[in-house]
Amino acid sequence: MKNLTITLFMAGAMTLPAFAKIDLGTPFADGMVLQRGREVPVWGKATAGSKVTVEFAGNEVSATACAKGCWKVMLPSMEASKESRVLKVTEREPGYLFDSELDAVEVKDVLVGEVWMCSGQSNTDCPIWGASPRYRDGWGAMTLTSTVKPFVRLVKTKHVASVTPKKDYKAEWMKMTPEMYDRFIKRGGGIPSAMGYYFALELANALDIPIGLVDSSWGGTNIDAWTPRSGYEGMDSLKDVAALPLLDEKAFEKEKKDGVYKDVRVCAGKWIQQPSALWNGLVAAYAPMACRGFIWYQGCHNAGEYQRYCDKMHALYNGWSKEFKNPDLKLYFVQLAPWGYEGIANIQIAQAKFAAEEKNAAMAVINDVGNLTDIHPNDKRTVAKRLALHALKRDYGFESVRDNSPTLKSWKIEGDKFVLSFNDADGWYIYNPQQGSDAVGFEIAGADGVFKPAKLVNAEKTPHYRTKKLEFRGVVKGKDLIVAADGIKEPKRLRYLFSRPWFGGLYNRFCLPLGAFEIQ
Repeated sequence: MKNLTITLFMAGAMTLPAFAKIDLGTPFADGMVLQRGREVPVWGKATAGSKVTVEFAGNEVSATACAKGCWKVMLPSMEASKESRVLKVTEREPGYLFDSELDAVEVKDVLVGEVWMCSGQSNTDCPIWGASPRYRDGWGAMTLTSTVKPFVRLVKTKHVASVTPKKDYKAEWMKMTPEMYDRFIKRGGGIPSAMGYYFALELANALDIPIGLVDSSWGGTNIDAWTPRSGYEGMDSLKDVAALPLLDEKAFEKEKKDGVYKDVRVCAGKWIQQPSALWNGLVAAYAPMACRGFIWYQGCHNAGEYQRYCDKMHALYNGWSKEFKNPDLKLYFVQLAPWGYEGIANIQIAQAKFAAEEKNAAMAVINDVGNLTDIHPNDKRTVAKRLALHALKRDYGFESVRDNSPTLKSWKIEGDKFVLSFNDADGWYIYNPQQGSDAVGFEIAGADGVFKPAKLVNAEKTPHYRTKKLEFRGVVKGKDLIVAADGIKEPKRLRYLFSRPWFGGLYNRFCLPLGAFEIQ
């Protein structure tokens, strides 16, 4: 804090009040990217009553700081630009024959392009490169050392939980260049999400404009901790969650013994898992930054409460949309990959339900990139590619892109067979090294409710080029899937990917896998 007294001589001396140094909001730091194509809020603190002027790219807008010193202006919509420019903020004392400049700050090397948030638990937090071979992207070192995209800027937000919105830190924008690898070698840590890195790279390659991505993620965390309190408004099914107080660590430990948090299953007994604790600590400081939307990979921590997960996704989306002042905020998220959890299909279906209900959301199915011996599979390029397809198709006008995995459209029973029709599938192929046959994960039950493994009746077998022996080579005939199980003459129920090993191997012609579903 800088205190200063300025004296003017105008028909006698006049003493102006002490003033505060301009303090810009968290996102506004050297190297940042501003969102193109929409008004851009710029905010911060200054002397109460002072006039604050923001200048950028030929635009000049002003506001008066309120009694608490808070101010916000709106820059007009701008075109994307790789030109490195300066955003200047000036504070002046009004009310005299001329304005007296009290303070000025500059944010250097500012670009204009597309801005995204990136959040979730460990499979989001998993860095593009790191010390542990079990917790980094498999291609990360090669990617880091061979990628030169200085107009792509990334932020890694430090892990902080808070009982109130924490806004007293500055983003550190990093350029997507090989120096990022050197940064890890020299400093360790602070490396952005692999999923976020690849997502930003995909957009940069396709759009050739600046991309900004803010990674606010933390492993082993539940969805409630990331949800703003405003997200629970109107959610009757989550009234009990919304009513939980947000306590500091000491009070929380006491409440675990004899209060509202005495059930240690709530928040896993950790104070950082309280509703909104991570929103306050890692995300609130960026709101209401102009951005296109956010990408999200989370669910493992909530897998045991799949019945409410769809509603919790709605609360998350509603809260972020409100806090970022963006009713069209996009949410592209990842359906969980298999990792050995018996009930995974249930939460995968809950995720799919949310995707079907929220018009601004879309889901990437990745049941083909899991690892039953590791909850953190190291292929994050495929994950990011499928998320990027949604953005390219829905936000950036790539009409040729097909971004949706197949979903069940209708079904009927013909004799002992299920005949299944799907949206977003005009043809199929099978590639499933985990199971290695046309037994790709279907099960059928009759009236007794006992499920048995089922096969695709319309999986085509072709002669081997040398032995002429018929063998299955991944070809499926027709648009529908025809499924039957030995010994079940009158099928009643069908399910897909409900049993070990839970890997998907059925793809539409655009290489997008079919997700778990059931017919009851």
